[in-house]
Amino acid sequence: MKDLKFKEKYNKEVAAKMKEKFGHKNLLSIPKIEKVVVNVGVGKKSQQQGFEDKVLPEIVKDLSAITGQKPKTTTAKKSIAGFKTRQGQIVGLVVTLRGNRMADFMDRLIKIVFPRVKDFRGIELKNIDKNGNLSIGFKEHVVFPEISQETSRQDFGLEVTIVPNIKNRDEAVELYRLLGMPLKK
Repeated sequence: MKDLKFKEKYNKEVAAKMKEKFGHKNLLSIPKIEKVVVNVGVGKKSQQQGFEDKVLPEIVKDLSAITGQKPKTTTAKKSIAGFKTRQGQIVGLVVTLRGNRMADFMDRLIKIVFPRVKDFRGIELKNIDKNGNLSIGFKEHVVFPEISQETSRQDFGLEVTIVPNIKNRDEAVELYRLLGMPLKK
């Protein structure tokens, strides 16, 4: 069978199976992926010397290559002495993907990234919350094909959250399975 792209697979196979299984009467009521949010925390790295001049631009460059979109910086809302953070200090980067960029990212995530993860045995079902959001953490960003291990100067982990337009966990689990997510049984 021909390997379909993410959008084609959803339109040709997944939507029909979801409509049949859960009895959706309207095409617009069939669940689909609304957005994908990619987060990178830079809390400990922000303590390094020359963080905003050297470290942050490298992380932004790598995250931009992974997602195809420039990330937005997130800042601390208030100072917390225990975490050594000051109000207004950069503590993370976030990218929200929708539409074609989201579809391309999901395609690469399922077909390329998961097979490259060391000792990967599938995604735990506990990673899906009661609203159907799937959160996946990566310890290293070099599992993405856009990043070369030799040229990347900064190591960082990232979190990918997949947000469907449904608020039912069972339908979300079935949607992820039909889309090809490697969920554990």
